[in-house]
Amino acid sequence: MAKVKLVKVSKSFGAVEIIKGVDLDVEHGEMVVFVGPSGCGKSTLLRMIAGLEDITSGTVEIDGRAVNDVPPAQRQIAMVFQSYALYPHKSVRENMGFGLRMAKVDKAVIAQKVGAAAKVLEIDSLLDRRPKDLSGGQRQRVAIGRAIVRNPQLFLFDEPLSNLDAALRGQMRIEIARLHQALDATMIYVTHDQVEAMTLADRIVVLNGGKIEQVGGPLDLYDHPKNLFVATFIGSPKMNLVPGKVLAIEGTNLRIGFAGGQTFEFPAVRPTVAILDEVTLGVRPADLSGTVAELSFDAKVEVVEQLGAETQVLVRLASGETVTACLGGRTPVRVGDIVAVGASILDVHLFSSAGLAIENARRSTGSSADARCAPSDGSERTT
Repeated sequence: MAKVKLVKVSKSFGAVEIIKGVDLDVEHGEMVVFVGPSGCGKSTLLRMIAGLEDITSGTVEIDGRAVNDVPPAQRQIAMVFQSYALYPHKSVRENMGFGLRMAKVDKAVIAQKVGAAAKVLEIDSLLDRRPKDLSGGQRQRVAIGRAIVRNPQLFLFDEPLSNLDAALRGQMRIEIARLHQALDATMIYVTHDQVEAMTLADRIVVLNGGKIEQVGGPLDLYDHPKNLFVATFIGSPKMNLVPGKVLAIEGTNLRIGFAGGQTFEFPAVRPTVAILDEVTLGVRPADLSGTVAELSFDAKVEVVEQLGAETQVLVRLASGETVTACLGGRTPVRVGDIVAVGASILDVHLFSSAGLAIENARRSTGSSADARCAPSDGSERTT
């Protein structure tokens, strides 16, 4: 296992700064997932840790040793790429042992390591096949096995599941989670899929524009996003957002008004806004149900998705915004119906005009939401 430390790490291509002074500690045995939209710098940051990209400034340390000038082959890492990069003319056994053979490791040792890795990955019956005879998931297992046999200090994964279909992605997520537990290894994993990040990570690093927006456990980011970007990026379906305005401040309570004429009181820990400031209300679909609650809206149903275990509806509020709500079970609702959707104040998020979270005094440190609206196939549902 390895500990990784990034100190003021930056990367520029000419005048364009891609990574902007990133500080991060990855502890021994952690699974840390870099997540963010395309172009945010997550793969570039991973490649800098691997030594495949030069560092413009800052320091990358592995187990307390600065490795800025250490070649990739000497960093005791193994990297699994989006592309399987298997030799088509070689068997699974030969592909998995190729790196060790190039390092002139004894044949008996190679055979032992390949056999052990294949057993962990449940591909020991496939060792004599060629890549063309394997499914996508099996090929990815071979690529992971090729990394395992090197017994690295650190595993790096660069969007390894993006070439697989939804069902295989879900299966391989489970396999990678099991692998992390079995190897007790330090892993850094890059993905654009926030569902993947939520299900795999010990900690998630949310990147945006080359900077870290927030670092924390999956539920910490889900329940306590620091800003609008994290709030809308983490969670599927995405958090509902409704614009509002601060009408009054009574102690630490904020009275918020909406375009449809409705008002409600938000219990802030500290009133970090002023009267007439624009704010944004955030409620996750899993927290917006058909039960009349402290915060309730009458809305017109525009789309109904019957998913069996729950019913998701896209509704239009009187103010004109559309929001997604999760109604219990097989709720008999149709397009055009007027329904009441509501949420507990405990589950309401509020953000300033600058996009910063205003802390909810009644929100507990644990999660009050459940995951009933998260798709199980790893895809991100849109309505």
